[in-house]
Amino acid sequence: MGFSNTDFLIIYLTVIILMIVLMAILVYVFFIKKKSQLILSKIEQKTRYEREISDTTREVQEQTLTNIGRELHDDLGQKLSVAKLLNSQLLTHCTDCNKELLQEINGLLGECIQDIRNLSRTFISEQVESFGLTESLMLEVNRINKLEQVSIDFRCNREHIDLNAKHALIIFRIIQELLNNALKHSRAKRIELILEDRANVLEITVEDNGSGYSPDDAEEGSGLRNIRNRLQLLNADIEINSAINRGTQNRIIFNKTISHAEN
Repeated sequence: MGFSNTDFLIIYLTVIILMIVLMAILVYVFFIKKKSQLILSKIEQKTRYEREISDTTREVQEQTLTNIGRELHDDLGQKLSVAKLLNSQLLTHCTDCNKELLQEINGLLGECIQDIRNLSRTFISEQVESFGLTESLMLEVNRINKLEQVSIDFRCNREHIDLNAKHALIIFRIIQELLNNALKHSRAKRIELILEDRANVLEITVEDNGSGYSPDDAEEGSGLRNIRNRLQLLNADIEINSAINRGTQNRIIFNKTISHAEN
């Protein structure tokens, strides 16, 4: 049975209509896809912007807390220490004054100094957890260098040292104690702080060009005892090399593998 011209025309029109409908569907799908991609792009851009704002705000807040902690410790803490010292001198030399009142003032000043130190430690703990060990040490070194009492040369072979927050804070406290000991006792003009981070070991060296001492004759102070107690938490130890008029070198080897295995 043959097809008439009318049948061919109907088939032809049907095919044309189907092609138009198919093209319309394809255009619609393409348009919807592009629109969805544009919406997703805008959402991602907004999310990224909000995240950057949030990160920037957090960093500013953390830096502000760190600065507050430093100011509390370095400025207000020092002033209160001087006030306590003057009050103690007054208590010693005063004969006609109310000594009980002066002793009470001394006690209050001591409590204020301790509270300020505790607040400063809290802010610094948050700083180490947020910024990491290397950047926190850099902030500490910059702070000390600004005092212009000593020049600290800080070197580290890695920008970021992979440590958990607990270990990083303990190591920061140890290094802080070593720097404070050098500042208080060595009369050094230059200190070298070197961190060598390898796969399983972190080697820390704090060396000064100060007066030095004879380790055999020196009595171990509270600062060094605090350092040894903290090192026990890390299963690490300290090697001290010093001689009179030849400065002091403190070397710590921290085995990260042992510490990770124990956690």
